[in-house]
Formats: sequence, structure tokens, C-alpha cells
Amino acid sequence: MSGKIVIMPCLDMKDGRVVKGVHFVDLRDAADPVEAARAYCKAGADELALLDIAATVEGRSTMLDVVRRVAEACTVPFTVGGGISSLQVAEQVLQAGADRVSVNSAAFRNPLLVKELVDEFGPERVTVAIDVDRNPDLPSGYEVYINGGTIATGVDAIEWAKQVDDLGAAVILPTSKATDGAKTGYDLPLIGMISEAVSAKVVASGGAGTLEHFYQAVQAGASILLAASVFHFGIIDIGQLKDYLRSQGIEV
Repeated sequence: MSGKIVIMPCLDMKDGRVVKGVHFVDLRDAADPVEAARAYCKAGADELALLDIAATVEGRSTMLDVVRRVAEACTVPFTVGGGISSLQVAEQVLQAGADRVSVNSAAFRNPLLVKELVDEFGPERVTVAIDVDRNPDLPSGYEVYINGGTIATGVDAIEWAKQVDDLGAAVILPTSKATDGAKTGYDLPLIGMISEAVSAKVVASGGAGTLEHFYQAVQAGASILLAASVFHFGIIDIGQLKDYLRSQGIEV
């Protein structure tokens, strides 16, 4: 793991509002995305993620008007995901003000999309998100899920991460369904296996509940720390988190 650790609040959006669920379901309303983006920038976030979690399931593209409004309010780089299924849609999202696009189900269905995005916009602007759940029958014990975590693919998550890495994406964002929103800690074995298998930066996502959880994710190999609930509901303050990580000898 090289370089400084990045703190990245995540805005999961549905119907134009920020929501937060547990294990990908039981969504509850948390905030207006533009207000949330503004507040996080002020609080010291290094980057933001904006994920339109219903876009793929509802068969539509990301809400460009929301991306534009967040871009105007945002003073840090932000990544947009959800419903990005083609070069054309990715270009619209980047033109609307996003710094990076995140692809998930569409990349799984058509891995060449990752290469096309990397060739067109550069690796730094491409994140591949991977939703996984535990499956003891697969070599790594983790299976790739698509369509907002609703469809099992039978594919080993570590093998898919390696493929994505070979296609040139600069950032891989795995989220474990088992720990998502549960505040019991990130899925550390998953982070560890992926960070050992790839050269891309790995985002820790799904499950942060305490300051120690963030530290554990760094130890496991994550270089970007993504969280939602703990920030949205004021459980952990970004400044407090950065101070804590510095006290553990981690550069943020």
C-alpha cells in the first residue's frame, strides 16, 4: 500500500435522495445529495462517491441533473456509479462534472467495456465496483453478484478482480453483502485477498462502524476508505477519523 489514505463518504441514491440500507435492503432516507456533498467537502472528505443504486435494476442511466448539481457543490473529486452501461453514458456523466465513473453489472456482462473506458478516458477515471457475497463452494469463498447484489453469477470474486485489473482499471471497489451497513467492520479477508491479487487501488466498502474498523481496513490493504452510515448519521466525524488514523501512524 503506497501513498496517503483517502477518506471517501458514499452517497447511495434512490429517487434523487441519499439512502442507506443494511445488506443492500431496508433502505432509509438520509439526506439531499447536494446538501450532503457540500457538508462532506466542508468536513474534510478527500473524495466522494455518488452511487445511483436503483439505476441498473430500473434499467436506466444515472440522474445527470443530480450529478451536475453535486459537481457544482463539490470541492473534491467525485466518482459516479449506477447505470453506466456504455461509453456514451460514461461520457455524459463525466461531462456533467464527475471526475470518475464506476461500473459494476455492465462491466461484468461486457468486460471489454472496462478496456474501452480505460482507453477512452484513462485508467484514473475508471473504477470497477464488485458486489460480493460469501460462498464456500468457490475457491476464494466469495462470489460476484450483479444488479444491485440481487443476482448470483457463480463467478469467483478474486478471479474477476484480477481480470478487471488486467483490463486496466485504476480502482477496484468491492462491497461485501455480508457486512454492508451492518457496522460490524469491513470484510477484511476479502480486502486482503483482492489487494494481494491486483495492482489497482482497493476501496474498503461496506461495514464500517468504529474508528478501529477503518484502521483494520488499511492494515488489510485498502488505500481508499469508503463509508456511508457512520458519516450520514453523525456516528463518526471525518476530522476525528483522520486524527485517529494519524495517531496510528497512517498518512491521510
